[in-house]
Formats: sequence, structure tokens, C-alpha cells
Amino acid sequence: MNFHVLTLFPEMIQNGMNTSITGRAIAAGYLSIEAVNIRDFAYNKHQKVDDYPYGGGAGMLMQAEPVYLAYESVVQRIGKRPRVVYLTPQGRVFNQEMAREMAKEEDLVFLCGHYEGIDERVLEEIVTDYVSIGDYVLTGGELPSMVMMDSISRMVPGVLSNKESGETESFAGNLLEYPQYSRPEIWHGKAVPQVLMSGHHANIEKWRREQSVIRTAKSRPDLLKKADLTNKEWNYVRQLKKQWKEETQQAAAYADMTCEPEKEEEL
Repeated sequence: MNFHVLTLFPEMIQNGMNTSITGRAIAAGYLSIEAVNIRDFAYNKHQKVDDYPYGGGAGMLMQAEPVYLAYESVVQRIGKRPRVVYLTPQGRVFNQEMAREMAKEEDLVFLCGHYEGIDERVLEEIVTDYVSIGDYVLTGGELPSMVMMDSISRMVPGVLSNKESGETESFAGNLLEYPQYSRPEIWHGKAVPQVLMSGHHANIEKWRREQSVIRTAKSRPDLLKKADLTNKEWNYVRQLKKQWKEETQQAAAYADMTCEPEKEEEL
């Protein structure tokens, strides 16, 4: 997998990605990351890449030509027009399914915007995917691109030392990951669940699946709509939701009781 990042801050990309798992994968040849400095393609005295937007408005806009030339430099090097991801709040929200699908690409380009955005004409010319990592605004596209590259990299064969771990962690099968424990057996008075100490693999897998369902139902019920649950598991989820609703109502009723002001004694 070859990542190509069109950016105004190449050192940010290189420093961020050449560490930990992705850094080891780069050293081992499973990944390559090229940070292309868009300023290198601004052929003016001060390598200026921004200008005022037509029609007025606050802020500056990245110009089309430097972005396009930076992209074309990648095309010339690899000999094809790769998929281009533009990081923007207007895009589809990134998820694990998208990471798995993008990991199949040989080359992937990320376009990192700044200022008030990028001239629409070059976006229409080169961008294939508009992607967001959440409903909030950042100063640029570098951090979102690194988030995506980290997630995508985990789906690339050879990147993870344990082949299984990329598929069994959070969001695999649209379920959150089950709780995990390590030594010591008792910490701060809290013991490791006995089933994990039993050595009975079937029971352990059953417990882990149940915990994943519980955790997803409680924290991310939206994921359950796409999860492959059995009828028994769906019935269990309904029971849990009913139980949680009753507990919430009881807690609210108790809070109301304790907050009632005391009646003053009549003189």
C-alpha cells in the first residue's frame, strides 16, 4: 500500500506516521508514505498557494494550480491516476468498512486542505472521495489523513504482527470489542472474570461475544442495525434495553424524591 499525501506540512505527516505500527510497517516495506509539499508547485517568488476568494468573504482559499500540479507529479511517478481522498466535513463519515475497502488499493492519495478550503475546480478535476472523520472543524486535513491512514494500514496484509487482530477488534462485525484483562489477577480489589481463567475456549468465546453485544447495545446501539445477531441475541438486547430503561426511570424517580424541599413546620 502506497500513501501519497498532498499537504502544506509534509513534516507533520512524516513525523506522525513513521512511528509505532505504521513506522515498523514502512521499515518492513508493507507501506510507503510520500508527503508531497504543495508549496513546491507554487511557481511564484514566495511560494504562495492561497488567494482571496471571488465574491468576498472571510479568509483565504487554496489555489487550484499548485494542488493540481502536486497531484500530477504523483500521477507521473506511479504511471496512473489513483483514487484521491479529500478530507472535508462535507464528506461521508469514515468507518471501518471504508477502511477495509480502501486497503485494497495499491495507491491512495490524500488531499489536505487549509485556510477556507480549496478552489472547487481542482476538486472537481481530481477528487474521487469526499471523506469526514466527524462533525467538527480542524485547522487542516493532516490529522484526519493520518487517522485514516492508520486505520487503513491495519487492514493491509503483513502490517499487524498478529493476522487475526485486525479483524477481531472493535467494529469487526459491527460490534464493539469485548473487555480485556491482563495480570495481576486482582487489581484494586477487582478480579478478572472467572470464565477467562477457566481455559475453556468455547465458554470464553461465548462470554466475549456476549460482552461485545452488551457493550455495543449500551454505547453504540446504532451499530446493531448492521450487526449479524442471532434471534437469541436480539431477544437478549431487547431485555437489556428494557432493564436499562427501568433502571433509568427508577434512578430519576429517586433523584426527584431526594430533591424535594422539606415542608416547613406550621407554627
